[in-house]
Amino acid sequence: MRRAFELAAPFSPAGDQGDAITALTAGVKAGDTYQTLQGVTGSGKTFTMAKIIEAVQMPTLIISHNKTLAAQLFREFRSFFPHNAVEYFVSYYDYYQPEAYVASRDLYIEKDASVNDEIDRLRLSATRSLMEREDVIILATVSCIYGLATPELYRQMTASFSRGETIDVEALIRRFVELQYERNDAVLERGRFRRRGDTLEIYPAYLEEAYRVDLDWDRIERIRRVHPLSGEVLEELDRAVIYPAKQFVMPQERIHAALERIKSELAEGYESLKTQGKDLEAERLKTRVEYDMEMLAEVGYCSGIENYSAVLAGRAPGSAPDTLLDYFPKTDQGAPGHLTFIDESHVTLPQLGAMYAGDRSRKTNLVDYGFRLPCALDNRPLRYEEFVQRLGPAIFVSATPGKSETDQSTRVVPQLIRPTGLLDPEIEVRPSEGQMEDIYAEVRLRIRAGERSLILTLTKKMAEDLTDYLSGLGLKVRYIHSEVETIERVEILTQLRQGTFDILVGINLLREGIDLPEVSFIAILDADKIGFLRSRTSLVQIIGRAARNAAGKVVMYADRRSEAMEVAIAETSRRREIQMAYNRAHNITPQTVKKAIADILVRRAAEEKDAAALSIEVLKQSYNLLIPSQRKQLIAALNKEMLEHAKKLEFEQAAAIRDEIQQITEMRG
Repeated sequence: MRRAFELAAPFSPAGDQGDAITALTAGVKAGDTYQTLQGVTGSGKTFTMAKIIEAVQMPTLIISHNKTLAAQLFREFRSFFPHNAVEYFVSYYDYYQPEAYVASRDLYIEKDASVNDEIDRLRLSATRSLMEREDVIILATVSCIYGLATPELYRQMTASFSRGETIDVEALIRRFVELQYERNDAVLERGRFRRRGDTLEIYPAYLEEAYRVDLDWDRIERIRRVHPLSGEVLEELDRAVIYPAKQFVMPQERIHAALERIKSELAEGYESLKTQGKDLEAERLKTRVEYDMEMLAEVGYCSGIENYSAVLAGRAPGSAPDTLLDYFPKTDQGAPGHLTFIDESHVTLPQLGAMYAGDRSRKTNLVDYGFRLPCALDNRPLRYEEFVQRLGPAIFVSATPGKSETDQSTRVVPQLIRPTGLLDPEIEVRPSEGQMEDIYAEVRLRIRAGERSLILTLTKKMAEDLTDYLSGLGLKVRYIHSEVETIERVEILTQLRQGTFDILVGINLLREGIDLPEVSFIAILDADKIGFLRSRTSLVQIIGRAARNAAGKVVMYADRRSEAMEVAIAETSRRREIQMAYNRAHNITPQTVKKAIADILVRRAAEEKDAAALSIEVLKQSYNLLIPSQRKQLIAALNKEMLEHAKKLEFEQAAAIRDEIQQITEMRG
């Protein structure tokens, strides 16, 4: 279906957004392969991306480096494009422990996962939208470079029916089963269907509504879209198309053909292990694969079917899998026909490049020790060069793009002006001697002004010791690092903004993706040390945390100026001069960003939560953990709350509850 991308926003481009939109749009239309949008924190890069999509009218993939930022972008783009298909494609696991074998300890780790039902639906919705529409925007993580069923097979594996059509009802039901839908005549749930007399109902795995088909013997009288719980009729339809309930589906004839190849590969693998003197491994492989073959032959599916994806798809060994990128439309010449934005490219590109090697290393052990056939190695993410081949025009988006991005780009377009007129913060370098007294004086000034301060250390121990020291001076201070529980981190950042305390000591957790407009002072200790935490990119990102406040200031404590410091200071000063010149020319007075405290880390305010979503501590106080039956009830309650958070894309909270469940499960009473 062809529908134009139509941006709905109550504001127009401001500052240098217009110049960036014009330049990058021209590059896409001219066929430039790579461009870079170098946008500072708070300059409205997301709006610029949206305007480019509207201008070029191309289906778009936006890749982010983590689920939380992808979820934030998903919500923003849904508000920008309410009439278009904005989809979300990330890993559908709330918890995932991949299958692995540790040879040195003879330890086999079975795959363990908790699938998020809502994200599974959103993934299926994304592939379905790409089958039916061209006005599609997909927000994705690196999950988009992992294998799926081939688009051609996915398109073939459908069931369609129309009003007034004469059908073989039993054949249609068998087709639903082939598409991995389960029959349940009592309860209609996602991925299931039922028949009641002359009524056939199916709840597609990718929708929030179900279809009701009224039959007159073998003739379709009516097709209606209904609410799956209330049965309320939402729409009368002339035709419906049902796509598969899972993303790994195959026609029955393809499965039977693949079984012969699996059998042949099993025979080769078995003999190879026997020849190496690995009799135990050979028998293990034989037992496991024969069981999987029986399941495939009987029901068309087996646990771990993705490990046979290359065989089922008829791919040659070593060939690249089909991924989400292959579902996007192609040009008439067969080239990729979509636009790609790689958000926070300085983090996302290295992440994309690292996926293949890690996956290969883990699976090689499984193959060598008889847990999987060699074809499992071809169930893999794309290599970086394979990923690049599947890109259409691409725009890297980052405040600190790396050399690889800028070297490849035909143009690097700056976006340095913030709509609020805010400047990059002032930077000073001060000696480390006497730094504690200096920091004390600085934070006291901010406390009197009702503002907050951040102090960046290099180690967890230093963060904790410094917190104790400042607390002993009568200051309200907290620390945050990786050993602080996830949900507690959210609470700490919220309390900082609320003014419960005035100073937060951290390490490197305060760089990308967190907005703290109340922070006007940042102290960077050991700024001259060499390493990741004090690299040019890290320093620029840290400095950006003070760019939301009109009084923003950064002090680097160091005994010398490292090359990374020099570059970061020079770049920040350059941006600040451009911003000041623009403000003078347009008579703009910088204004501190005003942002609802509930927005931090995309976390909803407590009063907006469902009344049933109780906190972990309140739940724990309601049960006696020493009584097995009550412990079981608590786990069930926590599971329910975890799934609610995950459904709302609140992954930090869901992960924290998951960890709590695991701890309680391991208890003995």
